[in-house]
Amino acid sequence: MAGQEEMSFWDHLDVLRGTLFRSAASVVAISIVFLCIKEPLFRIVLWPAQPDFFLYRWLGLDFSMELINIDVSAQFFVHLKMSVLAALIIGFPYLVYEIWKFIAPALYENEGRAVRKAFSMSTVLFYMGVVVGYCIVLPVCLMFFMNYTVSDSVVNTISLNSYISMFTSMVFLIGIVFEFPTVAVVLSHLGIVDRQMLRNGRRYAVVVIMIISALITPSDPVSMFVLSIPLYALYEFSILVCKNKPAETE
Repeated sequence: MAGQEEMSFWDHLDVLRGTLFRSAASVVAISIVFLCIKEPLFRIVLWPAQPDFFLYRWLGLDFSMELINIDVSAQFFVHLKMSVLAALIIGFPYLVYEIWKFIAPALYENEGRAVRKAFSMSTVLFYMGVVVGYCIVLPVCLMFFMNYTVSDSVVNTISLNSYISMFTSMVFLIGIVFEFPTVAVVLSHLGIVDRQMLRNGRRYAVVVIMIISALITPSDPVSMFVLSIPLYALYEFSILVCKNKPAETE
């Protein structure tokens, strides 16, 4: 295993404790920074609800939504939640690095090189997912639901908590889902999946992608379709980056 001495269970536990402590400490430190810069943070968080959001301007749409707060403590806890979420997004590369440091000693040299490349790719894919969620999927969902009413007598008045809940699922969770090619590459180099297996599983992948899209989005057809397109593109990308099945010898 990478030429290192075998570690006992308690040694592994001690290393894991250090990994978790450093990861948590980094998230807490970055969260404190965002707690101190409330206005810039929420200028970004609330921008998709404003009429000057770039996507609405590009499409020539007149869209905006007014948020209300109906809970005494909601604004404080929303600030806290968004600070932690921003810390997870900003600190994602470091968290990946800590995970890599923990598992690297358990890998053989050829496995280590492959997994290291996959972990390097994971940061790019995560931020791609965050951008897709923030710039495309979230605004599309907002436009659909704000313009949908069961009756003209019912006015859509959106609470702050409701918006933040959608923001979190549209941005952070989509970033996590975009990590699928990373998982596929790791499993491929460990000999668990291969390129042909993923090709044969396309029909099942479409069903799974639709289910994932339904779980992340509010399950309306528009947002599900918008999210399913990049997810299927990621599946095809995973096929390209996975290894072929080794030829069997007689």
